[in-house]
Amino acid sequence: MKNRRSRVLALAGACILAVGGLAACGAEETSAPSTGAAQTSSAAESGADQTSSVAGSAEAAALSGSIQMVGSTSMERFANALIEAFAVTYPDVNVTAEFVGSGAGIEAVINGTADVGNSSRNLEAEELEAGAVENIVAIDGIAVCVDPANTVTGLTKDQLTNIYNGTITNWSEVGGSDTPIIVIGREAGSGTRGAFEELLGLEDACVYANELDSTGAVMARVASTPGAIGYVSLDVLNDSVVALALDGVEPTVDNIKSGSYFLSRPFVMATNGEISQQSDLVQAWFDFVLGAEGQEIATSVGLITVE
Repeated sequence: MKNRRSRVLALAGACILAVGGLAACGAEETSAPSTGAAQTSSAAESGADQTSSVAGSAEAAALSGSIQMVGSTSMERFANALIEAFAVTYPDVNVTAEFVGSGAGIEAVINGTADVGNSSRNLEAEELEAGAVENIVAIDGIAVCVDPANTVTGLTKDQLTNIYNGTITNWSEVGGSDTPIIVIGREAGSGTRGAFEELLGLEDACVYANELDSTGAVMARVASTPGAIGYVSLDVLNDSVVALALDGVEPTVDNIKSGSYFLSRPFVMATNGEISQQSDLVQAWFDFVLGAEGQEIATSVGLITVE
């Protein structure tokens, strides 16, 4: 008991010696509610975050149905990555895609057989007049590639144009070996072909040895054919071929963003009417694609964001 009484007296003395006497002890006691208020505020914020998360989850859970996409083969890798990620947030929404070319995709949107038309080129005037709306979701570069044995590492814009219009027919004419040039391209209606020819002013003027129906087929043919040259989307480029510098500029994301590399085009997800006029499912799709996660996916597959 004596020891306990001593401890009590010592505590009282400490309070009396503090500045302001007993008021100092009172100040210590009154500071406690402040901590409690902060904890209450933090809890309220946490509760708000949880409420928002629950609301978002509820909204996602409420959406169900299907979205049909048709179009560009060049957009296949990007579209499939988006579909996979979208399914995590919206598990009851089934997004399907057919990769049959840009023209076919836009036509499907206009005639109502698809919700979204993937196009690796800008929409044409007649497509816009028919009601299609151009929604740019990313930017792609077009790489010009040759087989690995080719000693040419770059071309000027004029040289590239003259190769594809048939004026230059041998690699020796542009500093390479005495080897015939085999000109590879995409089929009519391809968005990659349309963009390539438009950017070079070669609409319907290219002289092709082979016209292939997919980006992958072009790259495989170029890789296995001595003297071949072809064009592919930057995002699918791999080390089976050699990408050429154009006007001294390498086909990289940074160079396309800066505008110094001239072969680039938009990736479009066309709709019949504005996005705001589409179904809740399609609007949710575009919110995702144009949002942070969708644009991160664009970057991950080698595309340039629209932000």
